[in-house]
Amino acid sequence: MANYLMLIYRDEAAAESMTGEEVSAPYREFMERRGDHLRGGAALEPAGTATSVRKREGGDYAVTDGVFVESKEALGGYYVVEAEDLDEALEIAKDIPAPFGGVEVRPIRVLSR
Repeated sequence: MANYLMLIYRDEAAAESMTGEEVSAPYREFMERRGDHLRGGAALEPAGTATSVRKREGGDYAVTDGVFVESKEALGGYYVVEAEDLDEALEIAKDIPAPFGGVEVRPIRVLSR
């Protein structure tokens, strides 16, 4: 079994048209259906609350309000799932509610010590 990170992207402006219950109910249903594969996850505050840190050439850091890249879709949440392989992970990703965006699936690297 391998672990995969499911990054949930959405258009925050479009999502604002929905009530909290309209947004959260499909995720609760997903978690009930796929709970045996879930290893963690969380919703994130809006992109406007992000703070970005970048190391500069001289060794100091630039700290700025906002996300690294401006885009229509912002990272809205994530799940860590356990799956037999990428095919199974993709089937789980297809089940994640993402009405205003999409889901990026990435294998979690296992580091040896």
